[in-house]
Amino acid sequence: MATIVANPHFNVEAAAKQLRDAMKGLGTNEDAIIKVLVSHNSHQRQEISSKYKTLFGRDLIADLKSELGGNFENAVVALMTPLFLFLAKELRNAMKGAGTDESDLVEILASRSNAEIKAIKAAYETEYKRKLEDDIKSDTSGHLRHLLVSLCNASRDENPYVDAEKAKKDAQDILDAGEKQWGTDEAIFNLVLCTRSIPQLRATFEAYRANTGKGIIDTIKRETSGPLQSGFLAIVNYVWDSNYYFAERLYKSMKGAGTDDNALIRLIVTRCEVDLKNVSKTFQKEYGKGLQDFIRDDCAGDYRKLLLGVLGNN
Repeated sequence: MATIVANPHFNVEAAAKQLRDAMKGLGTNEDAIIKVLVSHNSHQRQEISSKYKTLFGRDLIADLKSELGGNFENAVVALMTPLFLFLAKELRNAMKGAGTDESDLVEILASRSNAEIKAIKAAYETEYKRKLEDDIKSDTSGHLRHLLVSLCNASRDENPYVDAEKAKKDAQDILDAGEKQWGTDEAIFNLVLCTRSIPQLRATFEAYRANTGKGIIDTIKRETSGPLQSGFLAIVNYVWDSNYYFAERLYKSMKGAGTDDNALIRLIVTRCEVDLKNVSKTFQKEYGKGLQDFIRDDCAGDYRKLLLGVLGNN
């Protein structure tokens, strides 16, 4: 379940004026900005942005950037950016500069439908005048590159029906490619994990356990390593239980010293209109402490207020 839904009393002109009033003159009314953002869904926020320009001849995101700062600014801009453009920017940020954040690439590409991936690719090409697949190829290598290119190709079967015989065959193919031979044929793992539907993969994992007495996760840990192993495991965990997968990603963004604010913002913003309420319940169950409590401990000021507002839609 979502934590942010469409405002049934939506008044686009009033919302645009509230944001302008919050920023004009001396000082900024951050609470008013938070209230508008968390009480409208993404589609409504885009309408507000367009109306703001019509009414005042100003760009809303530019005004917000000029008035705000730090992680609060980053979270506000994330909420005001069209979803697929935001994800395209996150993919670019994961690849530019020294090193590549493979876990972010896998998270974004493995958890989207074919249509969503195609929309992200289109937004990426429009924004950067370059193809996402080309950048992935230039920034990654080896079997991980094959995995990411396969995901980027957006060709996963989305048929909801399960073929039990195919599940058994795929389970046997994975066994033959891993446990039953010297070395590992990563291409077989890649083919199955990147092209089969989510229900079909669950059936395959169950068939694998029935056939071998072992979980697919244990086999991946034995047969692969490094970023490729992390990529395969991310897909498996997402397939088994997407709520657990995102709860774990949120936990890792805050545990230990320091907070990965980019990951925290991305996860909260991109799941709040999908399943954040369910993810939050799973988080509480897995870690014995609420997601809200983690955010209260790890974040501060208006940034904390905004994230808690998104969680509670208050």
